[in-house]
Amino acid sequence: MIGLPRRRSRKVVPHRSPGELDAMAAAGAVVAAALRAVHEAAVAGASTLDLDRIAESTIRGAGATPSFLGYHGFPGSICSSVNDRVVHGIPTADDVLAAGDLVSIDCGAIVDGWHGDAAITFGIGDLTPADAALSEATRTSMESGIAAMVPGNRLGDVSHAIESGARAAAAEFGRQFGMVAGYGGHGIGREMHMDPFLPNEGSPGKGPLLVAGSVLAIEPMLTLGTAKTVILEDKWTVVTADGSRSAHWEHTVAVTDDGPRILTL
Repeated sequence: MIGLPRRRSRKVVPHRSPGELDAMAAAGAVVAAALRAVHEAAVAGASTLDLDRIAESTIRGAGATPSFLGYHGFPGSICSSVNDRVVHGIPTADDVLAAGDLVSIDCGAIVDGWHGDAAITFGIGDLTPADAALSEATRTSMESGIAAMVPGNRLGDVSHAIESGARAAAAEFGRQFGMVAGYGGHGIGREMHMDPFLPNEGSPGKGPLLVAGSVLAIEPMLTLGTAKTVILEDKWTVVTADGSRSAHWEHTVAVTDDGPRILTL
């Protein structure tokens, strides 16, 4: 689930001990299992509420608690965002998937007080070339940000890497993608959303320092059109302002002396 900008920043991105990272990885493994189960069940004719129930069952079956359910009143265990929905889509029985849909699922879980948070994008059946490029570009952007999660870098280096990854993907696919404005990643630990806010665009060498044990949820959101969004009347669902399709990829990632550690594999 995406973070929103906060004015306060810290000189060092909050860091965890090796044991605490292992605890976060336990939560991340539950998130990964829930996302796998949802992906397998996501077929034409299934509703997003069906997927939500599968995610909740998987999470609770692992002895964990859904992070999203009840968070500021959110009614689901996943955010299900289809086609032009960017993030925070509410799962409902009326939201029935159809062949050709582009689906983004965001999921979080809590184990022993520690949070994991991740998102994936996939198609119902075969993706169009444009949708496939969009999802791959978003994933590439995320992976570029992950690669920048090393000791001595700063928050701005991660933001710049995410932005650069998106630009490299645009060059590879020969088309432009919109980087969703105003949303981004976040710190995470014993709370799902913690400082600092992680913009998906930025200047290198700026912001709080990354040290071994620093943890961030890295989550770019790209579109086939505009970077501008609108929040629907449900006060949760974020859609593209021009109706273009959107993709969302996310991992919870720790900085270590041996390189980035993805906690939601």
